[in-house]
Amino acid sequence: MANRKYDLTSGSILKKLLLVAVPIMGTQLMQMAYNLVDIAYLGRVGSAAVAASSTAGFYMWLSNGFLMLGRMGAEIGVSQSMGRGDVDEARRFARGALWMASALGTVYALLAIALRAPLIGFFGLKEAEVVADARRYLLIVALAIPCTYLSAAANATFTASGNSRLPFVINSLGLVFNMILDPVLIFGLRMGVTGAAAATASAQAFVCLLALGAMKRAKHRPFEEIRIMELPDWPHIRQMLRWTVPVSLESLFYTFLSMLTTRLVAGYGAGAVAAVDVGTQIESLSWLVGGGFGSAVTAFIGQNYGARRQDRIDRCLKTSLAVMSVWGVLVSLALYFLGGPMFLVFLPDRSLLPVAVLYLRIMAFSEFFLCVEGMLSGAFRGCGQTRQPATASICANITRVLMAYALSRTPLGLAGVFWGITISTDLRVIWIGAWYFKTRRSFACGPAEVAA
Repeated sequence: MANRKYDLTSGSILKKLLLVAVPIMGTQLMQMAYNLVDIAYLGRVGSAAVAASSTAGFYMWLSNGFLMLGRMGAEIGVSQSMGRGDVDEARRFARGALWMASALGTVYALLAIALRAPLIGFFGLKEAEVVADARRYLLIVALAIPCTYLSAAANATFTASGNSRLPFVINSLGLVFNMILDPVLIFGLRMGVTGAAAATASAQAFVCLLALGAMKRAKHRPFEEIRIMELPDWPHIRQMLRWTVPVSLESLFYTFLSMLTTRLVAGYGAGAVAAVDVGTQIESLSWLVGGGFGSAVTAFIGQNYGARRQDRIDRCLKTSLAVMSVWGVLVSLALYFLGGPMFLVFLPDRSLLPVAVLYLRIMAFSEFFLCVEGMLSGAFRGCGQTRQPATASICANITRVLMAYALSRTPLGLAGVFWGITISTDLRVIWIGAWYFKTRRSFACGPAEVAA
């Protein structure tokens, strides 16, 4: 590989993991910060504004299922090809991922815009003002979905090549852009929820321009040259789809089933939806960081899988498990004991504090498992094995809805919904872990070839 700094097949395991993982986790936190910045400002407008943005935000979350096709295709294909020293093959995977991202992002955006009324109506919100604001928010942020998809695929290409620092810098600039624009539009121009949506969409477009520009001009870009406008190679598209369709289905099912549980929460009023949404953003300290570390594990294992370095793969897993276990315990303690003060920073409505504290304390019992899940799923994906974690996740998340519904009909009420989420999460991660450690030797170091 041309740049040994970003070659993950040699050198200290922990040092190389952190080289990739820390910027990715920072990037993931930047994504969380986009939402928290909106919530922090909209919380000053009122809980109804927060409920509107969070309701529309579910469809941005749902869009991640399709975004995964391009992003994860680049992570697996580019990392394995780089590990084999086949830069031309890596370039073909990257170009295919960008094309997939562009096409899928455009289709999803058009559908979200055309169907925004029934999509928001799905949640059964009773407050007319919340429904109207949610529709406007979805309309505006949907315009930037193709940009979000493209920047995700471009950033995944950098990460897979071992350089996750540049995506972090790009997303940091986007966050600063969003933080400046939010108060101007929300309060200065008195646009409220519409202003928050416009600021987010503008920031995503800005990040996309920076990411695509970096692919062509950055000093430490993955390839000296990549013809983005050249048509993709269909065998590489097919190979990426074989890898990523299970991941996409996992994400889509997870989000849709989460929407069903949100319908249960919505039965307790828009205030409960707003409280849980803020709590979810705080809780994402675990699953976003865990997912970010999982992306680093995917890149690390992908390169070593391509280079047939099983020894480094095994050592990577032990190191990753130790790091994520410590982080999971710290987040659990923070949510359980500091959840209330953290909530009030973003939504200073003390009437919603009991619901938020209840949610965060119950979720604290699943944070360790969520951190470990990111690492285990990343290990599967680095080896090109995406079916196993997807199957476990889909089955466990169906159980989540059933448990949440059943427990909500007991004296636990709303707390029953939260316990259903927590228990099903823990069971899901235990299943994925058992599956990985039972089957990991069956797919050890044998990179798939692309069919001509």
